[in-house]
Amino acid sequence: MPAAGFPPAFTKQMAALLSTELDNFEASLATAPPVSIRVNPGKSAGLNHLPMDGPVPWHPDGRYLAERPSFTLDPLFHAGAYYVQEASSMFLYQALEQTTGPKRPLRILDLCAAPGGKTTLIASWMPAGSILVANEVIRSRVPVLKQNLGRWGHPAVFTCNYDPEAFLPLAGWFDVVVVDAPCSGEGLFRKNESASQEWSPENVLLCAARQKRILQVAQKLVGPGGALIYSTCTYNSSENDQNADWLVREKGMYANVLDIPAAWQIGERQPGYQFYPHKVKGEGFYLAPLRQLEPIRSDLKARREFRKMSAIHKKEVSLLKDWIEAPDQYFFLKTKSGEVCHAPAELEPALRLLDHALPAGVWLHETGQIKGSDFVPAHELALEQEILRKEFPAVALDEQQALQYLKKELLSLPVAGRGWQKVTYGGLALGWIRNLGNRFNNYFPTEQRIRMGLQVNDV
Repeated sequence: MPAAGFPPAFTKQMAALLSTELDNFEASLATAPPVSIRVNPGKSAGLNHLPMDGPVPWHPDGRYLAERPSFTLDPLFHAGAYYVQEASSMFLYQALEQTTGPKRPLRILDLCAAPGGKTTLIASWMPAGSILVANEVIRSRVPVLKQNLGRWGHPAVFTCNYDPEAFLPLAGWFDVVVVDAPCSGEGLFRKNESASQEWSPENVLLCAARQKRILQVAQKLVGPGGALIYSTCTYNSSENDQNADWLVREKGMYANVLDIPAAWQIGERQPGYQFYPHKVKGEGFYLAPLRQLEPIRSDLKARREFRKMSAIHKKEVSLLKDWIEAPDQYFFLKTKSGEVCHAPAELEPALRLLDHALPAGVWLHETGQIKGSDFVPAHELALEQEILRKEFPAVALDEQQALQYLKKELLSLPVAGRGWQKVTYGGLALGWIRNLGNRFNNYFPTEQRIRMGLQVNDV
């Protein structure tokens, strides 16, 4: 983007922040943004078809790409083998790794989670036995969050849709709270030209005030010694270091100092860290890692029952054994309409507590629906690969067949067989089919199907 395209007030602001580096900063915004992905360590897959261009220094699973392929036309993207995430925001990994102490099960809240990039990063990083609550305030953004988390397939992540104040009954309950706050989007100017056109000093102040309201709640949710990690995709002091400094001065939080190699060229703006596109291979980003010093402790205790859901019957448990590898490692609940949900058994006490502390609890993982003596699996069940029986019937597709399946236009199967089958590509699940012998039904969700043409195959 040429310098002439910037609002004058923004140029003045950046001149005050960068001084003699302003020309380099503006020149960097006139270049193409880098493309990066984060590999899913829980889903081993060959990604040699992607134009790799080196690692992201601050995340072990981050990779730069030499160019932007058509991710929509890559079946492994739909299988959750990787997440397309901006490189700078992967720095969250360093904040988590360096501020949470010895590895132990953690209670984690991602308060502003959509579309899911940071949530999936946290899920892959967090120690075994942890629980992650992914909350999205804006209801219209919840479906894309659930879709991305479903692809990632981590069993200990649970979504919900609440205003931050709804979590106040959980004051002091979380070990880690991540707030990637809605902001003025200055760091997105290179990727989104409309972001610069919508920018104004007045909007910056409105965003800063909204962020402070969110942080005022978030700080209360962190238990003693826990971490509050605050981030934005912007540059100005009002939304970044001033808000973080307010948490230190007014709320008694401690600013963690991270060990960062000088070669990364990440700027220190205490109590946080600033990414500039003329210094790093990434977009504008700010992160402040803070520690809770206030003695806020939760005395909540789990109730015995879940509201609006009940345990499934023994006969139904027997039906699920044909699908589930180790049923005793999960607990299952059923709604009045017969929809079955599941979660790891070790997390049941925490989930029962959340069910009673929050207006409607959190959404458990979809298992499927019991219809008489038949079971119809949920799409999400196919993608959560650890839960399925290892020998479950599967049909492997090549690239063209997989894309046709994802468009719901697959006309024939490469193998015979009857009944429910898991559809795979590159060893990873894409969804379900039900083979009826003379025909088959494609159960890939209509709302997720590929709508573009298949002319582009060099993904």
